[in-house]
Amino acid sequence: MQFPESWLREFCNPPINTEQLAETLTMAGLEVEELQPVAPPFSNVVIGEIKSAEQHPNADRLRVCQVDVGQAALLNIVCGAPNARVGIRIPCAMVGAELPPGEDGKPFLIKVGKLRGVESQGMLCSAKELKIADDHGGLLELPLDAPLGQSVRTYLNLDDTLFTLKLTPNLAHCLSVYGIAREVSALTGTPLKAPVFKALTAQVPDKLPVKVTATDLCGRFSGRVVKGVNPKAQTPAWMVDRLARCGQR
Repeated sequence: MQFPESWLREFCNPPINTEQLAETLTMAGLEVEELQPVAPPFSNVVIGEIKSAEQHPNADRLRVCQVDVGQAALLNIVCGAPNARVGIRIPCAMVGAELPPGEDGKPFLIKVGKLRGVESQGMLCSAKELKIADDHGGLLELPLDAPLGQSVRTYLNLDDTLFTLKLTPNLAHCLSVYGIAREVSALTGTPLKAPVFKALTAQVPDKLPVKVTATDLCGRFSGRVVKGVNPKAQTPAWMVDRLARCGQR
């Protein structure tokens, strides 16, 4: 059973740190098998927007971008990503930023440099370069309403911890985040915040005939006809991220 600590704390937020929470669960029989950070350490990476993207005068595969990071002046950054284009919001590593360590174990320090004769005042990042995903197909594109200049770690809630529990068969009620939150509430005396679901009035008059033949096994059956579902609709980014942090790909 894997889940992000932040999701658990939405339902029950005891005044203890991550390690104390893990110890509390383990001592109650919900063995915490592993604690893992959502993202490795990196700093000074903020949200930026590409305002212009011109062809590099000396390189076919490079673009010279003007990037707005919420400061008075735009940053001149050379980028080779295939999806670098005007209007997208992306992670921008500022001069002085430290990106996740490479094979040598040392953080990658961002400095002012020149790429094929053009000064670059930072670096535009992919998810793989930040080591938060394996996708290296281009820059990590953020929602267009992402606030310029805000830390990417804060915006994507990367200062989070993944809990992996080793559950025994008698703890099936803990195969959900809410189930674990109920246990934490009982263990710590912290109030439980129950999810609230707004009841929706049925809009479709259609009915399907259902006959319960095993009344001793099914005391009640209920359902609802749903129409107009768009199977091509894009899953919201927050939902994709939350499922990924639970180990669902």
